[in-house]
Amino acid sequence: MPPITLLVLFYSRHGSTRRLAELIAQGIESVPGCDARLRTVPAVSSVTQATEPEIPAEGAPYVELSDLTECAGLALGSPTRFGNMAAAMKYFWDGTASDWLSGTLVGKPACVFTSTGSLHGGQESTLLSMMLPLLHHGMLITGLPYSQPELMSTSSGGSPYGASHWAGIDGKLPFTEESRKLAIALGRRLAETALQLQKKS
Repeated sequence: MPPITLLVLFYSRHGSTRRLAELIAQGIESVPGCDARLRTVPAVSSVTQATEPEIPAEGAPYVELSDLTECAGLALGSPTRFGNMAAAMKYFWDGTASDWLSGTLVGKPACVFTSTGSLHGGQESTLLSMMLPLLHHGMLITGLPYSQPELMSTSSGGSPYGASHWAGIDGKLPFTEESRKLAIALGRRLAETALQLQKKS
């Protein structure tokens, strides 16, 4: 069977969410037969004439709707904005009505991840907010079970809802070993779930 592709879709302003995405991709690719595809979304602006270049200056390419069709599962990440996903990510999902109508993502597994500037800055509510469009698309949400021992000792991020990181106000706090391991474990769990679902279809 050819390798399956898992889409890791994220938005990152200062690099912490991007680093989480890379760790999740590492977890995905630790599972034989699974590849990770890193994609991002362009920033949005309150100035209506402002536009982003068609190709980012660096990092992951912008997501296209074909990425949703081609993926066997999805990891979705955003920094926290007042306990919610960032506007750029919400804007992308607001434009996926055609995929909702055609059922592009129905039955595919998904997980979520976030980073915050403060320890209690809305990690869990942001993770839950990102689940909502995925549930509307008919995706199967997977989180982190408490059989993952790092959930019992983490001091900076990670919950049963998904991977997270406390980045600090300047976005420069380092990842703890627990939050790093939890992000990798989430990617691995997503990939293993996608493989099992592929075998049954």
